[in-house]
Amino acid sequence: MREIQFRESIAEAMSEEMRLDSSIFLMGEEVAEYNGAYKASKGLLDEFGPKRIIDTPISEGGFSGIGVGAAMHGLRPIIEFMTFNFSLVAIDQIINNAAKMLQMSGGQFNIPIVFRGPTGSAGQLGATHSQSFDSWYANCPGLKVVVPSNPYDAKGLLKSAIRDDNPVIFMESEQMYGDKDHVPQEEYLIPIGKAKITKEGSDVTIVSYGKMMKVINEAAQDLKSENISAEIIDLRTLRPIDYESIIDSVKKTNRLVVVEESWPLGSISSEISYMIQKNAFDYLDAPICRICSADTPMAYSSVLVEEFLPNKEIIVNKVKSVLYI
Repeated sequence: MREIQFRESIAEAMSEEMRLDSSIFLMGEEVAEYNGAYKASKGLLDEFGPKRIIDTPISEGGFSGIGVGAAMHGLRPIIEFMTFNFSLVAIDQIINNAAKMLQMSGGQFNIPIVFRGPTGSAGQLGATHSQSFDSWYANCPGLKVVVPSNPYDAKGLLKSAIRDDNPVIFMESEQMYGDKDHVPQEEYLIPIGKAKITKEGSDVTIVSYGKMMKVINEAAQDLKSENISAEIIDLRTLRPIDYESIIDSVKKTNRLVVVEESWPLGSISSEISYMIQKNAFDYLDAPICRICSADTPMAYSSVLVEEFLPNKEIIVNKVKSVLYI
């Protein structure tokens, strides 16, 4: 099977869906002439033309609003943010229009729109370009939130997101666009809302999503060398969350560690911790452990960047703490 980059899997998902449905278009900053800020729309302008691959001014609120209006009138927009940090300029359109329109219109208007782009940190980009708003958007009813961790999942999930009749937040990472994975040439879909057990284990359950999965996998190798068997779950979707898969795993391992890049207060790990203690409390042999980014704006200093983010050593040590070793 061929290997392609994350950015190529994103481009393939969009182009394949656009060939099937003429109502789909891509709009955002530098998506056309420049082939995308991260080359995730490379070749699309040549194939589909400027009416379907649309470069915009630097006006996230404006082109997001255009996308919502287009979706109300039967089109299926894909809105690219150069980074989800800039989605804050458009958050009124996303939260108050896209997410709520179906209810506010009494079911008259579906909003089949995808908002996609990179999220989280990507090195020394400073406090305003290094934020993870995963839990913010997952908090809003009416939205679906997808955060793939590899090229295979990215393609299958993005195709499902484009076909969904509801607004979908699709979060990627600058630090994953060059990652390679085996991706089939034949069509496939991955359902939104279903987690994946990427490694089976018996001693502890580790749950994460997005690019943090790369750190989890490194930590799992170190744990394996110490005869610690970790079961790893990639959430893939943050709204809806596949609680059942986590609960079933915890019933087997009796311990849970949740890792995410977001700030700790009101986070995805907070929600998962609550649901596990509610539904699987009697199976827990240790308190649930959460590993989040530092509760502070991210600094520019490379030393502080390393201190800010979860890393392999922290994960290994926290796993050992819930195993009491």
